[in-house]
Amino acid sequence: MRYHNITHDDMLNGLGLRVVLWVSGCEHKCFNCHNKITWDINNGLIFDEDAKKEIYSSLEKDYIKGITFSGGDPLHKKNRDEIFNFIKEIKHKFPYKDIWLYTGYCWEDIKDLELIKYIDILVDGKYIEELSNKDLEWKGSSNQRVINVKKTLTEDKIILLGD
Repeated sequence: MRYHNITHDDMLNGLGLRVVLWVSGCEHKCFNCHNKITWDINNGLIFDEDAKKEIYSSLEKDYIKGITFSGGDPLHKKNRDEIFNFIKEIKHKFPYKDIWLYTGYCWEDIKDLELIKYIDILVDGKYIEELSNKDLEWKGSSNQRVINVKKTLTEDKIILLGD
């Protein structure tokens, strides 16, 4: 897996101060995407032990609420195994930190993936320029959903953050 950046102390990509891993690879190629540089699965840096250590170092800080996976698309088919393994490691090392994940896939298409049960909040769906609204919290277009994964799995229906 490759990545473009690790952001520390981020306030824009989930609740509270967060670490964000910006992975490479996206097949959705949404019109007017704000992060086209991450589309190519072969661009960026190799995600290695040093990158993990950098993330772990940030997650050790009390004021960091959790980690957000974005990109690109963390659920690009070539990223899924490594993302899954990394998310499991994070949940084991930092069980009190939450995990957000942004993907262009819809819940209905990925809900049965094993890694879903390790995610706390999932922002799903492609960015659609015509549905863009800068006043939306945690998402770029109104078709996207900010899903509370734990409640959704428990209640077997989509529960949005705040519901």
